Amino acid sequence: MYLVVGLGNPEKKYDLTRHNVGFDILDVFASKQGISLNKLKFKAVYGEGNIRGERVILAKPQTYMNNSGESVGAIASFYKIPPENIIVICDDINFDTGVIRIRTKGSDGGHNGLKSIIYHLSSDKFPRIKIGVGAKPSPDYDLASHVLGRFSKDDIARLDKTADNVNGALESIIARGSCDEAMNKYNGK
Repeated sequence: MYLVVGLGNPEKKYDLTRHNVGFDILDVFASKQGISLNKLKFKAVYGEGNIRGERVILAKPQTYMNNSGESVGAIASFYKIPPENIIVICDDINFDTGVIRIRTKGSDGGHNGLKSIIYHLSSDKFPRIKIGVGAKPSPDYDLASHVLGRFSKDDIARLDKTADNVNGALESIIARGSCDEAMNKYNGK
């Protein structure tokens, strides 16, 4: 069984912001897989389905980014899903917009959503798909203003291709039980 989590903030005012790219990409993946995110429990909006013969839960925590681990930990505990079967999709300011970086484990890298998940799982050994949202325009620019800012039309066009690549990466990880092929094929794209 797998849990795929898109990170973001639940209010409408955060739609299409850089910080909500995890929500946005998960919505595209859910639609392509025919999974409706229509249940509310575990402080998340979620849905269940089968992908490549594996039972999968897709979830969008409703706790706000900094407390995402409350929701992820609750789902993982209830369904007894080990960290290595929890795939987190989130934003990353260290990569150009739309660039994908898949990792099997690691630190939070300063991302508060990942920090919360690591804390609540007591592990950093879960796969994550980081989506580049671009760096701050200048070093003194406020980070919160940057990640809560909206994408340009050009960036949105780039993210359409990114969504397709993440879909392929997720299918590969779930079907193979490993990130290796997905990392080789999609990292840096």
